[in-house]
Amino acid sequence: MTVSLALVTGGNKGIRYEIAKQLALAGTKVLLGARNSARGQAAANTLMNEGLDVSFLQIDICDGENIAAAAEHIENAYGRLDILVNNAGIADARDGLPGSTSPDTVRHVLETNFIGPLAVTQAMLPLLRKSSAGRIVNISSSLGSLTLNNDKESPFYNVKLIGYNTSKAALNMLTIQLNAELKDTAITAVSVCPGLVNTDLSGHLGDRTPHEAAAFPVRLALQTAPNNDAAFQNEAVVLPL
Repeated sequence: MTVSLALVTGGNKGIRYEIAKQLALAGTKVLLGARNSARGQAAANTLMNEGLDVSFLQIDICDGENIAAAAEHIENAYGRLDILVNNAGIADARDGLPGSTSPDTVRHVLETNFIGPLAVTQAMLPLLRKSSAGRIVNISSSLGSLTLNNDKESPFYNVKLIGYNTSKAALNMLTIQLNAELKDTAITAVSVCPGLVNTDLSGHLGDRTPHEAAAFPVRLALQTAPNNDAAFQNEAVVLPL
């Protein structure tokens, strides 16, 4: 039986690390991607010391040449990719209302949270096409829902972060258009909201641990049945885009 192969970007800490760990616990061979080699290798070593099938892969999602080198490494070493988890992302303390947030701040967030996943996806698509059931899991946020951003009764209505919210809305658009483009293939893309997670990204204000939050994205990543409806999902419901 062929073991599934997954790439998890930004996998050295937080929910990203937990997604890598839980995929490996489920029997998947995991490439733990990280920009910082020392931190990424240390995270991979921790999981390997627990007996898990994890290897470190250096990948900077904002560096096109580096992304291409990572894809070439996967091609040469494994010949395919079954699961891509676009998980690397940032928040910027300078982010805020559209009338006062610097365009440079917005550009910085978009570069990491949207352009980076787009570039990684493009580079990995030839490898995913070689899978019998490829999966692309884009870690998004309810803050990327246009419907919820415009609903005054929504708990997300007052969270006005023009850079971050826009980046996640763009990531959801990527999911929609990928599924349209790939409808005649064995590849499925999905956007998933893991909830407000207690990590550095949220300022440790989350209501769930990385271990708890990772379970649902991992479940979606391990599904093999095609499902090209571009649903934006959290653990309880399918959310509006």
